[in-house]
Amino acid sequence: MIVLVFVNVVLRYGFNSGISISVELSRFLFVWVTFMGAVTALIRQEHLSVNTFADKLPAAMRAGLDRLVALAMLGCCLMLLKGSYAQTVLNWSNLSPISGIPVGVLYLAGLMAGVLMSLILLWRLLTPLALHAVTPRVAPGHASDSQGDTP
Repeated sequence: MIVLVFVNVVLRYGFNSGISISVELSRFLFVWVTFMGAVTALIRQEHLSVNTFADKLPAAMRAGLDRLVALAMLGCCLMLLKGSYAQTVLNWSNLSPISGIPVGVLYLAGLMAGVLMSLILLWRLLTPLALHAVTPRVAPGHASDSQGDTP
C-alpha cells in the first residue's frame, strides 16, 4: 500500500501521469489493515485502557469487572458485525468506478473483524484465565517510564 501510494505520487508530480487504480486500492487496503490491526490488538490485549480504578480493586472484584468489560466489548463487536453484514450485502453489487471491485469489500473488513473479535471475546469469557493470558499486567509502581529506564 505504501509503495503503491508513493509510486503514484512520484508519477503524478514528476511525470504528470499516475496509476488510476492506486487511489481506490490503497483506500481498500487501508480499511482492511485498520480492522485487522484492531483484531491483532485485541488478541495481544493492547487496546487503550484506563485502569486507575480497576487496579485498586481486590482480585475478585477485578475479575468480575474484567468479565463485565469483556461483555460490553462483545456487545459492541456484535453491533459492528450486524451493521457490517447489512452494509456488505447492500453494497456488494455496487462496483467502485475505477477498479470494479465491489464496494461491499470495504464493509467486509468490518464484518470479518466483528466475527474474529467476537470469537476472541467469547473465548475469554468462557475460559477462566483467558482474560489475562496474553500479556501480564504490571503492578502499580513497577512500570518503566517513557524513556525505558527502570525505577
